Amino acid sequence: MDLHELTIHKAQDLLKNKKVSATELTRAVFERIENVEPIVDAYITITKDIAMDRAEAADKAISENNIKPLTGIPVAVKDLICTKGVKTTCASKILENFTPPYDATVMGKINAAGAVMVGKVNMDEFAMGSSTENSGFKVTKNPWNLSHVPGGSSGGSAAAVASDMCLGSLGSDTGGSIRQPASHCGVVGVKPTYGRVSRFGLVAFASSLDQIGPLAKDVTDAAILLQVISGYDPKDSTSVDKPIPDYRAALSGDVKGLKIGIPRQYNTSNGVSPDVLSAVQTAMDLYKGAGAELVDISLPHSEYAVAAYYLIAPAEACSNLARYDGVKYGARDKASSNLIDMYRNTRSKGFGPEVQRRILLGTYALSAGYYDAYYKKASQIRTLIKNDFMQAFETCDIILSPVTPTPAFKIGENVDDPLTMYLSDIFTLSANLAGIPGLSVPCGFSQSGLPIGLQLMGNYFAENTILNIAYCFEQATEFHKQRPKL
Repeated sequence: MDLHELTIHKAQDLLKNKKVSATELTRAVFERIENVEPIVDAYITITKDIAMDRAEAADKAISENNIKPLTGIPVAVKDLICTKGVKTTCASKILENFTPPYDATVMGKINAAGAVMVGKVNMDEFAMGSSTENSGFKVTKNPWNLSHVPGGSSGGSAAAVASDMCLGSLGSDTGGSIRQPASHCGVVGVKPTYGRVSRFGLVAFASSLDQIGPLAKDVTDAAILLQVISGYDPKDSTSVDKPIPDYRAALSGDVKGLKIGIPRQYNTSNGVSPDVLSAVQTAMDLYKGAGAELVDISLPHSEYAVAAYYLIAPAEACSNLARYDGVKYGARDKASSNLIDMYRNTRSKGFGPEVQRRILLGTYALSAGYYDAYYKKASQIRTLIKNDFMQAFETCDIILSPVTPTPAFKIGENVDDPLTMYLSDIFTLSANLAGIPGLSVPCGFSQSGLPIGLQLMGNYFAENTILNIAYCFEQATEFHKQRPKL
């Protein structure tokens, strides 16, 4: 096995036993990036010099037996997480040359844990999209089939892990932006409970929905990364001060007696590809064989989730993105002769079409005379969706569903059809609206060889439960071990 193919936990063992150095491991990852990045286009910024310095520091720490959870591990970071001294663009022309003067809390945590950041990865501009086609700089390709999308908005994060251009990565999930690309790229992705991971230093899209989480090659690696980034942060007013369990220790693989809820609203062939239905059914049978009980549940308001989300998220986005006006920071149109033209031209040139669309949607939904009819109604639906989950968790431990209705679609296929694009998040949005944790674990392949993910959703702060149930599936299958041939 080449070094770049290692999982985090296997690399940890080799580093600890001094069978490989952090410098060798990091160099191997950069060689992989040189070979594969030109065809996958996962990275916006590559930080080789910084990474090699960090790797040397990691080797020194290992020689002194000062080993932290991520010492010497090469990771990638989604380009909307602030990195001190390293450009953070949000894949937008408006922030093309923005270098933050501080680190996001999660960056401070992975740095303190000894991680080696190899670069900032591509995404849909300001995390608005489901395909990474909305980046202001490049379109990332799916490593399994370069003519298909990797998913979004954390498409660069998922593609970099799937193509072994890092050992793990951080992404963010506002409506499925970790789980959906994880599913499309055949890796594990976790959206933690809202408030479990600090959002300080995460460039905001929709503040009541955004959550940072890990993308990894297997469930053990996801547990290791989640352990490092979780925890209370006084700098984030939505952070929850609650003890963090040992996620890796929770991976027993035992699911006997657990009740797995199957939502009847999701268990339909309407719009869901036969390949996805077949893979999810196989997973259900596997859990049954492992001693879990499948329980029929209802999430009656899930049919309104897409409509509610695409009012709440754009409304929060239009408010959050008002700060990019050419005055405070970011790009500025210098050709304008007056203030109003400067505002207009800065935002027209700086934001791409999808970001502009969502700003307009949000502005409309919040405008006088429409607020009660749109945003307020969507917020009420959100409460009903949350209540549906609370009732469901009275009768089951976790909820199982597809991650997406179809495997990854072709690049360009849905660009002119935003509604179809929005509907690709139909199974993931509800978890964000309710604030519960969810993950995607590889559960099969389509007939054309594209990965399919299984979604597991848990009650608040039950990340240890969903990780263990995913681990059970992973131990019984080989899907997570398969890698694209590049």
